[in-house]
Amino acid sequence: MEAVHAHGHADHAHHPAGILRWVQTTNHKDIGTLYLWFAFTMFIVGGVLALMLRAELFEPGLQLWRPEFFNQLTTMHGLIMVFGAIMPAFVGFANWQIPMMIGAPDMAFARLNNWSFWLLPPAATLLVASFFVPGGATAAGWTVYVPLSTQMGPGMDLAIFALHIMGASSIMGSINIITTVLNMRAPGMTLMKMPLFVWTWLITAYLLIAVMPVLAGAVTMILTDRHFGTNFFNAAGGGDPVMFQHIFWFFGHPEVYIMILPAFGIVSQIVPTFARKPLFGYSSMVYATASIAILSFIVWAHHMFTVGMPASAQLFFMYATMLIAVPTGVKVFNWIATMWKGALTFETPMLFACGFIFVFSMGGFTGLVLAIAPIDIQVQDTYYVVAHFHYVLVAGSLFAIFGGTYYWIPKWTGHMYDETLGKWHFWLSMIFFNVTFFPMHFTGLAGMPRRVPDYALQFADFNMISTIGAFGFGLSQLLFLWAVVKCIRGGVKAADRTWEGAEGLEWTLPSPPPYHTFETPPVVK
Repeated sequence: MEAVHAHGHADHAHHPAGILRWVQTTNHKDIGTLYLWFAFTMFIVGGVLALMLRAELFEPGLQLWRPEFFNQLTTMHGLIMVFGAIMPAFVGFANWQIPMMIGAPDMAFARLNNWSFWLLPPAATLLVASFFVPGGATAAGWTVYVPLSTQMGPGMDLAIFALHIMGASSIMGSINIITTVLNMRAPGMTLMKMPLFVWTWLITAYLLIAVMPVLAGAVTMILTDRHFGTNFFNAAGGGDPVMFQHIFWFFGHPEVYIMILPAFGIVSQIVPTFARKPLFGYSSMVYATASIAILSFIVWAHHMFTVGMPASAQLFFMYATMLIAVPTGVKVFNWIATMWKGALTFETPMLFACGFIFVFSMGGFTGLVLAIAPIDIQVQDTYYVVAHFHYVLVAGSLFAIFGGTYYWIPKWTGHMYDETLGKWHFWLSMIFFNVTFFPMHFTGLAGMPRRVPDYALQFADFNMISTIGAFGFGLSQLLFLWAVVKCIRGGVKAADRTWEGAEGLEWTLPSPPPYHTFETPPVVK
């Protein structure tokens, strides 16, 4: 009797209820859920900052904000969206899906997984709190360029600390993902049989481990320049401000691939399902992903064509950047070939996947334009650049996150989402996204600089259109929240195989054994 009682007591101690369950959880699904809700919260915060920017830009002249505050909004919008919204959302997907896709019982380091997540809310708090310290948040841009960042107030120190913590979280999460994928696959699942989402995350995790310490080094050097009398970036003391840009972009360029590779993985799961045929060119997709990751390390200075580097360096970075278009093109053609002659249906996940392919390709083409050094020198730091990277990051990363959420939420909750709500969310997002960002190509080509709160009268009409689009896009996201909450609270029960009739479902192998769905590790016969 004692033993039973003791066992019951211990059992109770290991399963805390209520809020403690979420604080102490080591379950990969719980942690994935935490990441996704955190990311959505930060997405709303970053989105509100973006709408504050667009409100100022609705018409020429200074309406609402002081120029310094406008620049603080720009900086914090960028940092919050990159480190608070997009990256944690993809880590949430990784936590939920990778163990199930490879037949593992959980992540390799369950408590490290909990710690990786719980570093993020304090870091996000620090980041947002920098608005409320003397001098306000840093106004140096999300790239925290020197010498601006060495002269900002204490908000800059809070941002540096927040970046350190978020970087540590990313590194630990990546170690966990790599260990899980390499050591915990079900028997018989070779690397080349893994679902593509797992592949893209494995490669992304290596990228994160490679570049996060570089960012940590860069911001630490800023910190010591600010407070300890070093002169890494101070030209007057023998330092080099351009060196900061080299270090930052050596992190920053692989970082943009960190934000798109998991999106490629999600789209590569969705498209075969709704085309009802296996992914075209599986191995070429794996090699293309790896090629993109490797090439991402040798293109960083295409962000720096205007710093006065020699023509030979400009040529190298120009050609290396264009080279990345090849594996990226391979992926796009493979998705289209997967759809070719398939039995296509267009449920919400497929709409987002197709929207992703179309709009991401447009962002890719403007990236190719920006890779051409003489053109880039003309449009550097204009709205053309803003249009380019929002096409890649909003219509790229974010649309993939939406698509992945609609695709897997029946598996996560046991309920089907409301298809009508999902379709409204897609079409409103798609239309308003383009209304917001397409005109920026024109304002940029006409010479409107970014990060400036006032502008010449000639840009008034396009800016007004962009602002209207931005508010439309922001409000459309409330539909997404509604659809998700409604799905969590109940609704039509999801079938065992949610997307019935779709081959190559995401939690089965590319060529699955008939008896198995990898919900649990298989029995080896």
